[in-house]
This record gives sequence, C-alpha cells and structure tokens, in this order.
Amino acid sequence: MSILALVLLGQVGAAPVMGADPLQLPAEVIEQKARKGQGQRQGPRVEMIGPQVEGCIASMEINPVRGAEAARAALVDAKGQERVRAGLCLGIALTQLDRWDEAQQAFNTARSSVLPDDHLSRARLGSMAGNAALAGGNADSALSLLDAAQTEARRTQDSELAGSIATDRARALVALTRTDEADSALAEARTLDPGNAQAWLLSATLSRRNAKLAEAQTQIDKAAQLAPGDPETGLEAGVVAMLSGREDAAKRSWQSVVSLSPDTPAAETAKGYLAQLGNTPSSSPPPSGDTATP
Repeated sequence: MSILALVLLGQVGAAPVMGADPLQLPAEVIEQKARKGQGQRQGPRVEMIGPQVEGCIASMEINPVRGAEAARAALVDAKGQERVRAGLCLGIALTQLDRWDEAQQAFNTARSSVLPDDHLSRARLGSMAGNAALAGGNADSALSLLDAAQTEARRTQDSELAGSIATDRARALVALTRTDEADSALAEARTLDPGNAQAWLLSATLSRRNAKLAEAQTQIDKAAQLAPGDPETGLEAGVVAMLSGREDAAKRSWQSVVSLSPDTPAAETAKGYLAQLGNTPSSSPPPSGDTATP
C-alpha cells in the first residue's frame, strides 16, 4: 500500500489530506446558495410558500443586506401567510450573509406562523432552520430541529423531502460523532428516496471511514450513476479505489475531476492527491466514455 493510501486510511473522522469531507459540508443549507454549486440534487426546496418566493430569492441574492432589512420591516406587522413569507425571505437573505444563528431564528419564525396542519411547509421550514444551525456549527440544535422536521415530513406523502431531511440528520449525527445512528439515518434516506445522489455519496464516505470498502464501492457507484460528473463523487470514488488497492482507477477518477470540474475545491484536492502519486494533473478532457468512477 502506498504512502498516500496509508494517509487516506488514517483519515477517520476528518477530511482526507487536502480536501473537504462531504459529510461535514452544509451542502443543503438553502437551495439558492446550492444552485451556484455543481447542479446536483439538493436539499429542502423553498417554493412551498407560493410563486412570489422566486422573486424573494432573486432579490435576496442581488442585495442580501437590503433584502434582510426589508424582510425585518415586513415582519413587524405581518400576519399569517405574509409572516411566513417574510420570515422565509429574511432567512434566505441571512444565509447569503453567513449569519447562520439569525437565519435559524428567521426560519423558525416562518415555521411558527404556518398552520398546524400544513405539515409539508412546517417540515421544509424546520429543515431549513436545522441546516442553518448545522452550518453555524450547532449540531445539537440542528439535530433537534431536524428531528421535528422529520416528524412533520412523515405525515406527508413527500418521500423525497423525508429522504433529504434524513440525509441532513446524518450530517448532524456525524458532527456529534454518533456514527452508528448516522449510518441508520442514511439507510433511511436511501430507502425513502433512492434517487438522492447525496445520500449515496455520504453513505460511501461513512462506509469508507468505517473501513467497509466493498459497501463504499457499491454506494459510490450508485452516486455516480445518479450524478455523473459530480466532482465530490469523483473525488470520493478515487479515495475508495485507492484504499482498495486500485491505484490506476483512483488516478483516473481524480484526473476526471480535474478535467471536468477544474475550478472546484474538489479539483484542487484531486490535484494534491495526484501530485502525491507523482502525477501531473492534466486539464484536458478525459477520453470519451470515461467516468469519475473506476
């Protein structure tokens, strides 16, 4: 086993060498922030309040400071559905400013104004609040909020939402080093929404951490099938291949990440891995038919 493989094998509970561990990334904090990323399936949606939310998101992205001020002003006298929308818009603006504690409070304000029998909206807003708490480093609060959101989601017919929340719960549980429970949460996510690429990617990462490489390979293959070309998936595929003794496959995966997603953090990490193996990464596209997985 090479020196790099030994280093990767030792990265239990931490990001491998130079890269960010996807289990620690608040990738599903809020959809409009994630839209700027890789375009893969993302977390809880925000369109449930009404068509006006699209305009809210756009305005918050253009000027989040002014948007936050306007939303706070609207909250003063808002009631009912207007209060829900104002709280949601405020939360979106605050996520753009990385003010996670305030965003959590704003989403909670919106959730508390939703009718008790509107389980779908309550689940989605609760999930947003939980993700804001997780992004702010408060995993305990995040888990509590996500548990409540999952309870609401189970009262709906939206298995995709329930699966997304289960994935978010796994993130919180990993942050709290409750890995067995995280594994169960990810299994639930995969059952509820088999098309959730993030759930399969995070499952592969957790399996790899626990030295279950055969399971990790199956899971990363599924993630790649669902989100072909995703750089985080390609990065993890290379790590799994390297730890399984398939260095050439690992190189192909990492080179694919560099070629297909050259401006991403995953590509920078892949370059570091390849350099440690004595390879000079190429920015040329991979051969036709090549994929991020071995």
